[in-house]
Amino acid sequence: MKIFLKILFISIVVAGCVGYYFKFREDHLTGDRIIGIAVLAFSFLLMPLFIFHRSKGKQLKDYTFTKENLDRMNEKKNKNQ
Repeated sequence: MKIFLKILFISIVVAGCVGYYFKFREDHLTGDRIIGIAVLAFSFLLMPLFIFHRSKGKQLKDYTFTKENLDRMNEKKNKNQ
């Protein structure tokens, strides 16, 4: 999964650069389309896959503000002072 994410990221960056190259060469419509596809791929493919990859095996309750977590944070704060 890690290698796939790297390849996908590099291909999206290359697609964005190619799109700007086309815009620089006065083919604005093709350049805009390539850049748009790269942005959509980044938004709807790369980011969800990356978030899924990074959050695999973690508990959501550890990262939410519940009464227990707030009490634990206050205890740590009081110990440090």
